[in-house]
Amino acid sequence: MFHLFKGLPSCFPPARLTLRSRVWVSPAGRRAQVVSGHIRCQRAFHRLHSPQVTAFTSQFEPRYLLHGPPWWRQFHTSSPLGALPTPLLWMVLKPLQKLMAIILGRSLRKWWVALPDNRRNLFRQWAWQRRWRLSAAAGVAATIVALLLLTHLDESPVTGRTRLLVFTRENYMELAAITSTAYMEEFAELMLPESDARHQVVKQVVQHLAQRNSDLAEMSDVTWSVHVVQSPNINAFVLPNGKVFMFTGMLEAVADVHQLTIVLGHEMAHALLGHAAEQASLSHVVDLLSVILLTAIWAVCPRDSLALLGQWAQDKLTQLMFNRPYSRKLEAEADQVGLQLAAKACADVRAGPVFWQQMEIRDQLSGEPSLPEWLSTHPSHRNRVAQLDLLVPQALEVRETCVCPALPSTDPRAVFSKSVHRLLADTKARERANVTVTPSHGPAAGAAAAALIATNSTGPFSP
Repeated sequence: MFHLFKGLPSCFPPARLTLRSRVWVSPAGRRAQVVSGHIRCQRAFHRLHSPQVTAFTSQFEPRYLLHGPPWWRQFHTSSPLGALPTPLLWMVLKPLQKLMAIILGRSLRKWWVALPDNRRNLFRQWAWQRRWRLSAAAGVAATIVALLLLTHLDESPVTGRTRLLVFTRENYMELAAITSTAYMEEFAELMLPESDARHQVVKQVVQHLAQRNSDLAEMSDVTWSVHVVQSPNINAFVLPNGKVFMFTGMLEAVADVHQLTIVLGHEMAHALLGHAAEQASLSHVVDLLSVILLTAIWAVCPRDSLALLGQWAQDKLTQLMFNRPYSRKLEAEADQVGLQLAAKACADVRAGPVFWQQMEIRDQLSGEPSLPEWLSTHPSHRNRVAQLDLLVPQALEVRETCVCPALPSTDPRAVFSKSVHRLLADTKARERANVTVTPSHGPAAGAAAAALIATNSTGPFSP
């Protein structure tokens, strides 16, 4: 059998060839001799992996002689599924977390009610005698939680604000990919073709914003893509992975390309600053703390109806005290950063306050009830106008440093204010002349104009 090893690579110093054989008996009673070969060099022991040895050993393997490859070689597994993104996993487990808190609190209440009076007194005495130890344990737990939160502090890009970030940007990129796929399926029949003029305009503005702000790593690292949805909703949003969704209702609401640039700058600022991950991080921490309070509510309340009422009150207080104020704070920050992005793109940033004044009049003319700001996730239109007016001078300075064309001397805020005054004067003149006006627009337009004039009567752009 040594002739089978012809052509094998030799090693230096000379090697010693060792053959090992064994007899294998199949269930059917057949015999086969399995031969394996090794070359032992003086310094190392190597199993041969040359094609010759592979062919030689394969001829004598029982699995190929009788039954072919074994089942574990024939079995092919599919590619492993990736784990769910952490934010998505948390959203799935969030209802289960509340349910477990309710069950735990209710079980504690039933256990306490079932205890006899003497056992309750003994438990109270035991807790009182160990009050300092229990307080120390609670203090240690609070310290550990505080340290964990401190280790998750992060600096916001552009603004440098310190914030809590439990979920990373990578986690939300995974979630954004899933979300964008869902939106693409939802709006599949409403998407405008890329050849549509409206799609082309939005695409050019997004590309221009990305190009003029390419000095920001968060802007240049994202591949921006535009999707325009045929819908009357006045809405637009940008996902963290750069998917821009613009509704045609928003395109009809903006007056010019400058306002469109400011709106897109605001939405892109949300993505750049990672506001989705930041808001989810706050919600995550608040929910964990709320679990403790929810357990206590269900443990202390004597009846389930009172516990349900307490849980409802807890949810509303959490929204009013934490989630909605924080959401308004992030919206204000996106207004600030978005105005700077638009300024670097050479837009007329003075059009920003005008857009929100238009939105205020539109809401009043539509007759839709407006919520007070403290109940909303967004600042009111009037507060947005006031804030943007304060930010315009700084944005104009940024624009001047970017080698942009000079702006016209006429301020669009002054033009809009005069137009509103003229509208109010025409409305009053028609009322005096007893001219019939459309009920849904005449008085409403006058009231809207009067409200807007009252807002801007002390501003620098009032006539």
